[in-house]
Amino acid sequence: MEFPANARSGRRLRRLFALICLGCLSIVTACGNTGAQEDGHAVKVTATIGMIADVVRQIGGEHVEVTGLMKAGVDPHLYKASQGDIRKLDKADIIFYNGLHLEGKMVEIFEKMAKEKTTVAVSDNIDRAALRTGAENGMANTEYDPHIWFNVQHWMTAAESIRDTLVGHDPEHAADYRRNAEAYLEQLQQLHDDVTKRLNALPEESRILVTAHDAFGYFGDAYRLQVKALQGMSTASEAGTKDVTDLRDYLVDNKIKAVFIESSVPRKAIDAVIQGAKQKGHDVVIGGQLFSDAMGEEGTPEGTYIGMVRHNVDTIAAALK
Repeated sequence: MEFPANARSGRRLRRLFALICLGCLSIVTACGNTGAQEDGHAVKVTATIGMIADVVRQIGGEHVEVTGLMKAGVDPHLYKASQGDIRKLDKADIIFYNGLHLEGKMVEIFEKMAKEKTTVAVSDNIDRAALRTGAENGMANTEYDPHIWFNVQHWMTAAESIRDTLVGHDPEHAADYRRNAEAYLEQLQQLHDDVTKRLNALPEESRILVTAHDAFGYFGDAYRLQVKALQGMSTASEAGTKDVTDLRDYLVDNKIKAVFIESSVPRKAIDAVIQGAKQKGHDVVIGGQLFSDAMGEEGTPEGTYIGMVRHNVDTIAAALK
């Protein structure tokens, strides 16, 4: 059936008008979402290390969708971002990273992303006077020690930074973020008190923690342990023969019976130290595996920040008592 020309024209005009209205609605919607979280949609967060991802989940609750880049056993000092990681960062509303050059190979990526979206180093609000430096620990020209999570009180400051960032990005759910943060900070304070009490019970002569790399400096300072490590603050350079020999002699001279391996650091060099001490007539055992730069597997107690710290403290206390 043929329609009159004026009817066909009217129908085309109505379609065109509908398309124009749809386009305008899309533009208005997009403009309305600028700088604010779209109602009913979770805030997309990408975090580098598992410790940060865990805190974001604790504080963000149902309002966040968290993607962690580095899984259990991954060394952040050596980590290189894949194309898949870049896509995850690009899709995020907020990026959280540790800073202090922990993720050394990703610094340029964060600087670029910071021009496009909220990108936060959780260490930024920690007083620099409270940070350990390489110069203070015999490592000239070394940046601040990035392993801030091993002083629970430093990590509380990092949690506050995460809270404030979420509140600023998604003010609609600010009350929830603040309430979750308050509860979590109470748990962290309890953790700090428990760690202090547990390690203070160790005999003074046993309070020496020997590890694969120098990740536990803040832990030692906060909880009164002397820390000795085979490698420096970064694992970017491998331990040399002199490092192995020096640590071997330290164990023998101080009659230290236990050393600790780390989940994210190969144990080959530590085994060489143990073998060297044995050749000098001094037996050393592995006191256990600690989580240093990475947490345990997801779904396990050690796959949370609090569970990781408690595992480390239990392992250390059992071996050094």
